[in-house]
Amino acid sequence: MDRRWVGVDGFEVVPAVWGGRQVLRVRRNGRLVADCFSVAEVARHLDLADLCEVIQLPVRRTWADPVEARGSSHHR
Repeated sequence: MDRRWVGVDGFEVVPAVWGGRQVLRVRRNGRLVADCFSVAEVARHLDLADLCEVIQLPVRRTWADPVEARGSSHHR
């Protein structure tokens, strides 16, 4: 699963590979701001406290056949 952090003012941080090294790619509104080799470098561009990790939830299953609705036994 891909990791991604978003912040205020359109900032986004994603891991990437540049020149054979792993970097943290900082983007703002989709445009490249910097490829950073450390978290300290990322902090020069934005406040780390504003970042939230985006977690992709599992896709909800869809059923091919409709399920029969049944009433509660408490309401007869």
